[in-house]
Amino acid sequence: MDPAIRIQFSSLPVDDQAKAEKFYTEVLGFEVITDIPLGEYRWLTVGSPAGVKGLELLLEPMALPATQAYQKTLYDSGIAWTTFMVDDIDAVCTRLMEQGVQFTRDPMDAGTVKIAVFDDTCGNLIQLTQQLEG
Repeated sequence: MDPAIRIQFSSLPVDDQAKAEKFYTEVLGFEVITDIPLGEYRWLTVGSPAGVKGLELLLEPMALPATQAYQKTLYDSGIAWTTFMVDDIDAVCTRLMEQGVQFTRDPMDAGTVKIAVFDDTCGNLIQLTQQLEG
């Protein structure tokens, strides 16, 4: 049997790990999976209780100038760093707006999906996507 390759972590650069932890847990409802101090930074991962078991989002500190420049270029261009799937985008967007989350793109149909984009307060734009039926 060939050894399997799987995705376990996906990285998201953040400008402040403590602020990111608060946003991703208290606002988005993710849970901290791993939090290991590593000197000035932490190996800090979160996961969605409704997501794929074992898949973690690494809230990675932006220590490299190249990462900072890339993140800023994406943000200034209105490009989301990553996408999260939702079952009811309108309900999720309403809940997030009530918590003060700023959207750069309100929910809109985009072919077979409906999308919205918000600012995660940590330097990233995040896209929400709902698969439309039919």
